[in-house]
Amino acid sequence: MKFYVDPGHGGSDPGAQGNGLKEKDIALDIALRIQSLLTNQYQHVDVRMSRTSDTAKSLNERTNEANAWGADYYVSIHCNAYNGAAQGFENYIHSSLSDYSTTAHYQDIVHSEITKVNQLRDRGQKKANFHVLRETTMPALLTENGFIDNDHDANLMKDPTWRQTVAQGHVNGLAKALNLERKESAGTLYKVIAGSFQSKENAENRTAHLQAKGIESYIEAVTVSGEHWYRVQAGAFSDRDNAEAQLEEVKDAGVEDAFITAENSG
Repeated sequence: MKFYVDPGHGGSDPGAQGNGLKEKDIALDIALRIQSLLTNQYQHVDVRMSRTSDTAKSLNERTNEANAWGADYYVSIHCNAYNGAAQGFENYIHSSLSDYSTTAHYQDIVHSEITKVNQLRDRGQKKANFHVLRETTMPALLTENGFIDNDHDANLMKDPTWRQTVAQGHVNGLAKALNLERKESAGTLYKVIAGSFQSKENAENRTAHLQAKGIESYIEAVTVSGEHWYRVQAGAFSDRDNAEAQLEEVKDAGVEDAFITAENSG
């Protein structure tokens, strides 16, 4: 199954802006997490990104690349802006499609899974004549993950744990819609842990440090012996060697207390 994941905007095009945030950055972060989750959690999945860094790419380049590659599904990640008061999540398929089309069926499922977890007002499922929906030859969906100029939504966007949760919601929906096969439940998942803290602020400082070093990470809340901890995860791998390589990168970034946990992936 081939997924083309398209973080909107990039480079000289920041997209929507507000509360010190730029759409291009939020979209890229969520999209990269979607890529990682799809490839780590499911078998026979290939993911191609329209961009993996803050670079410019035209709409034609994006859709032409997805079509030429023969993607099975196209998902474009965005966030909104309007008047500071509007808030919530919505998504789009092309306006020419019926409510009974395959693309609409997929939209129903993905929308349901995302709204279960994203803590945003549900603005519904919509249709539009957007380029990436019109010019793609495969089922395509564009998601608008909150309003960047709304204080409530922007505060969520600033939280890497929320962005990870939103990415997982997208992946849950895609997996359910397209009947993806999970990797063997008996397999082991090796997680690189870059610190555990009882203070969320300390965990956020650690993720900010890793992000500045170019290492993706997010915060996971866990309970150990009745105590709440904020654990910073810097990668999860089915191959121990890949986890060891990531651990060395984390340690080279100055996090000497990083370690690997081995967990049943089922």
